Amino acid sequence: MNIIAINLKHALMISVFVFVMMVLADYLNVLTQGKMNRAIRGGQFRQYITTSFLGATPGCLGAFMNVSFYVHGLITFGAMVGGMIATCGDEAFVMLALFPGQALLLFGILFALGIIFAWIVDKMVPVLRIRPCEECQTPLLHIEDERWRINPKRVLLNLQKISLARFLLLLLLGIFIYGFSLGIIGPAVWDWKRITFVSLLSVTFFVVLTAPEHYLNEHIWEHIVKKHLWRVFLWSFGALVAVDVGLKFWNLEAFVQAHISWVLVLASLVAIIPESGPHLLIVMMFAKGLIPFSVLLASSIIQDGHGMLPLLAYTLKDSVLIKSFNFIIGLAIGLALYSLGL
Repeated sequence: MNIIAINLKHALMISVFVFVMMVLADYLNVLTQGKMNRAIRGGQFRQYITTSFLGATPGCLGAFMNVSFYVHGLITFGAMVGGMIATCGDEAFVMLALFPGQALLLFGILFALGIIFAWIVDKMVPVLRIRPCEECQTPLLHIEDERWRINPKRVLLNLQKISLARFLLLLLLGIFIYGFSLGIIGPAVWDWKRITFVSLLSVTFFVVLTAPEHYLNEHIWEHIVKKHLWRVFLWSFGALVAVDVGLKFWNLEAFVQAHISWVLVLASLVAIIPESGPHLLIVMMFAKGLIPFSVLLASSIIQDGHGMLPLLAYTLKDSVLIKSFNFIIGLAIGLALYSLGL
């Protein structure tokens, strides 16, 4: 029961951090009226930098934007491959919470690899006779989002006609601010981690308090909470418990060390799944010191969280091709680094 209680608290802290970062990332995108979408226009090298940067930013938002660029004909096939190589999905937030220094190093490497392989793949496209999908005309932002401006005066109106979603979010954020401030959740002392958590939670509280009803329902409640948050919590909790139980009862550490090459291949195969959860097991194993950096990097290159789902809905052929490139690249780089002892 002690394993359950400890990991339940840990999973809760991770989920809160993921939720806060996802809200703030989405908030900035809508607040800028999608101006970052228009920054993509230009030469191929600018596309490679932009898509790799968006992919390397934590969460699935950058990957979703890259998919939007691709189906609108704004970026090349290689740029799309590079963007997915750089994408970690929601696990990026978990890595920042567990091992921030190594996570930032990983994001930097993925960003560089995204640019390099975007260029290489574009050079291979005519040779392999790859025909990218035809562009579509789906909107990138909701019409309601385009009329949104920050207006603190909206607070009174929001509170007078408060919805159930806003009430629950404000209540939970208030509880978490209180819990983190007193050390009930998260770090036990006032260090940079606790200050960061409390600050980010306070900013998110302001966002929920001032946001228009459309944004609150469509972006935060329906998308982040209902589609992402519960999965992050369940997968985090499950992965934490699985690793701890494996360490305590199944001698998981000895098994992994004796079969690390197979673990690398298995992690690469699991990363093909277009879902954020399975990759969390690899993240937790790395955080516990069970696997080397090469396995985490290979898995991160191949997996892209939920980022591939919108493209799967639009074109299965291109999705399979992009995933195939990423699998070959990720496994090759992982094996090369593992052979060097990394």
